[in-house]
Amino acid sequence: MAIWIDKDTRVVVQGITGREGSFHTAQCREYGTQIVAGVTPGKGGMSQDGVPVYNTVKEAVEQEAANASMIFVPPPFAADAIMEAVDAEIQLIVCITEGIPILDMVRVIHFMQGRESRLIGPNCPGIISPGQCKIGIMPGPIHQQGAVGCISRSGTLTYEAVQQLTSRNIGQSTCIGIGGDPIIGTGFIDALKAFNEDPETDSVVMIGEIGGSAEEEAAEYIEANMKKPVVGFIAGHTAPPGRRMGHAGAIISQGQGTAAEKMEKMRQCGIQVVESPAEIGAAMEAVLSQRSENPRV
Repeated sequence: MAIWIDKDTRVVVQGITGREGSFHTAQCREYGTQIVAGVTPGKGGMSQDGVPVYNTVKEAVEQEAANASMIFVPPPFAADAIMEAVDAEIQLIVCITEGIPILDMVRVIHFMQGRESRLIGPNCPGIISPGQCKIGIMPGPIHQQGAVGCISRSGTLTYEAVQQLTSRNIGQSTCIGIGGDPIIGTGFIDALKAFNEDPETDSVVMIGEIGGSAEEEAAEYIEANMKKPVVGFIAGHTAPPGRRMGHAGAIISQGQGTAAEKMEKMRQCGIQVVESPAEIGAAMEAVLSQRSENPRV
């Protein structure tokens, strides 16, 4: 089973006629994702490699019953693209675009309040339910269908964790790159809740970064509510205080948000924390082995 996307998900690509949009549309289709429409204002009526293009998301929803969106719109226009998808009542919006101004995202989050749409990203690799659907830029072949959920602020570390799991024949239910910007849509707790309620996800890998307090809040949620084991890692051990490291959200401020603090909090809350990303697969293998020997664990 999977969360939020499956083989029946119908995707519209906003920015399908651009270089990145057209390339990753082809990759998603090759994986088996139902790409039913594209949107590029002013290019309605044409097609992109056999996919019909519309001027608006609303038209794509009305004509093709699209219920998810993948966004490859340039940063100055990406916030408006997200809000257009929300206005069209798209259920799941995956924004790959990086470099969106923070104030634009403030507008987006305010606009989404009280709406039914879910946003993943921006500045993220997307979401994949192995063997069913891929919305984003993840390398499909490294994934294997199974029962481990993955949540990460880092795209490349998501791929590293997945490769380790797959190499040990440990499949994944759904893998989500939530993005590393200061303001994002879906956070750790949103994904943890969904995995906790999914009867066919039996464990979770959570990969965080320095900066902010999202990982500490997620750890408290896990301690209070999570019925399934979690293996965790925090990237950024060597980052100097006050230095931005890669993601806009990965910055230590006034001594807070360090890797050591986050890892200690996670351990206190019962998470199996590893010191290196190279240990994620082995740690999950050990957790699953222990669980099979003692189902109550």
